[in-house]
Amino acid sequence: MARDIGIGDEVAVIATVRRRVTEDRVSVSIPSYYFPHSIRDSTSKVKRGQKIDLTAEVTRIDDEGGKVTIGPRGHGRHRTVNLVAKCRAAKRKVSLRDKAD
Repeated sequence: MARDIGIGDEVAVIATVRRRVTEDRVSVSIPSYYFPHSIRDSTSKVKRGQKIDLTAEVTRIDDEGGKVTIGPRGHGRHRTVNLVAKCRAAKRKVSLRDKAD
């Protein structure tokens, strides 16, 4: 893996706004996902052509194909996703096994 992206890491994909569908939904174009996608966006007033960061967790990695699965069904190439935060495993304060004295 070229960018050290692991399962559980939070990544961002930069999407381009295509148009406003309804008051609270926007149609976006996501690189490496060749279909328009609708997202909920009721808080901001985005314009056509504006870039939006979509963040989600990595759930699967395919090193051979160079793809990562983001969220339950989103796919992206390694070069189109940006690492936002690494997933850090919780450190245990107590061991899992009882120590025999």
